Amino acid sequence: MLELAGIGRDFEVGEQTVHALRDVELNVAAGEYLSIMGPSGSGKSTLLNVIGLLDRPTRGRYCLDGTDVTVLDGAARAELRRDKVGFVFQFFHLVPRLTAAENVGLPLVLAGVEPDERRVRVARALERLDLVSRASHRPDQLSGGQRQRVAIARATIMEPRLLLADEPTGNLDRHSGHEVLELIEALHASGLTLLVVTHDPEIGRRAGRRIHVVDGRVEEQVP
Repeated sequence: MLELAGIGRDFEVGEQTVHALRDVELNVAAGEYLSIMGPSGSGKSTLLNVIGLLDRPTRGRYCLDGTDVTVLDGAARAELRRDKVGFVFQFFHLVPRLTAAENVGLPLVLAGVEPDERRVRVARALERLDLVSRASHRPDQLSGGQRQRVAIARATIMEPRLLLADEPTGNLDRHSGHEVLELIEALHASGLTLLVVTHDPEIGRRAGRRIHVVDGRVEEQVP
């Protein structure tokens, strides 16, 4: 599903060039569960942002589900990201003034889905993630685990083929983190391709395959 060949990403910091990614070669099959590990500043999140079409590589070729995304303009990339990719972040990134149901339905609003269908799909997502009783609550009225479940519901409401999770348990207690991992893994079991960035070896070992990123390079791939 993912093919990265010779991917590099450079940033200009003052008069210096920082090589955040260096000649990354990576293939991920549809339905695979992959963890991306490495020390802070190694390039893990930059790699995830490139894969998720939030950032463009400086060089190299990236194909997502058969489409060479490195030649697409901004509008085409945004459309592909909306339809194919879901994101779960450490800090949730929910809209504070919106309720849980409104946060979950936001991608549907942006995609122009009709209100009646939107209500049905949001209700189904809230039920699946045990959030029906919290539908009218704002993020500041929810626990950390509940906020992350809302974020997961929002990330998957468009039925993407790829789910990207950047330290999804990093802002949660151990019990809530375990629940969130089990939810994400249940989504993977239903057919989603899952990539999880983590610094936690215990979480990394749960994946079917692990890669280690060091100084912007994929140094090791562990089955």
